[in-house]
Amino acid sequence: MYAEQPKWLSPTHLKRRQFVVASVSAGFALAVQPISAQTITTDSEGLEAGPITMPTSDGEIPGYSAKPMGSGPFPLVLVVQEIFGVHEHIQDICRRLAKLGYVAVAPELFYRQGDVSQLQSFEEIRAIVSRVPDAQVMADLDAAVDWAMGNASADPERLGITGFCWGGRITWLYAAHQPNLKAGVAWYGRLVGDATELTPTHPVDVAASLNAPVLGLYGGEDTGIPLETVEQMKAALEAAGDPSQFVIYPDAPHAFFADYRPSYRPEAARDAWERLQAWFREHGVV
Repeated sequence: MYAEQPKWLSPTHLKRRQFVVASVSAGFALAVQPISAQTITTDSEGLEAGPITMPTSDGEIPGYSAKPMGSGPFPLVLVVQEIFGVHEHIQDICRRLAKLGYVAVAPELFYRQGDVSQLQSFEEIRAIVSRVPDAQVMADLDAAVDWAMGNASADPERLGITGFCWGGRITWLYAAHQPNLKAGVAWYGRLVGDATELTPTHPVDVAASLNAPVLGLYGGEDTGIPLETVEQMKAALEAAGDPSQFVIYPDAPHAFFADYRPSYRPEAARDAWERLQAWFREHGVV
């Protein structure tokens, strides 16, 4: 089902493990400073939460995990980062999910291509992100499921995924990749695009082959994701008879859930978070 889980915490791996854990950004991306006064901070009371490393087919990568105290098994949600990496906002989302009873795991999916946490501009960050192959991302997400099964009392039969911006696109693709997925929630992820060697397909191309329903949460004022592309995706899903759905927040811009950025829209964010929880409950990620 998933990749074989190696023994990754032996003494010979400790030095490497300390290095990769340190690469997970504890703060916010420098490119989006200053931090908003509305930034949400979720504590770790009642949780096991912190940086992790996880084995993949070609070495270890860092990440962040949060889970409830106890032996489980717990439903599992993969959390897919924005272009800014696994910084504090993504870690906080993991803790919010853990407070709801989930194991939440966010692998650092740009790790091989570079560390985006210290970069000063969108141009520098995009230069790294553009080198990340979709195939690598799919494999690393599968490895995150393996890690959670072996180390965080996760139940792979109750598997969900949610992703933001860059991670929203990945959420759709993973729904077509992973046959054991129960549901996905994609936040303002790109839906169409040109095929390249590293990104050969986009969500509209895989609409007919999703293994699980996806809830798309998008902003009507998102200048980077025109509503006509949402309509294209809706048409492709309808043609395939797929039960995935969209919710459009008419006055919301891109990144309306990112409470550390000026784009944050509290009312839309709260409604969308409730819809995420309902979607996971409806489709068996509980």
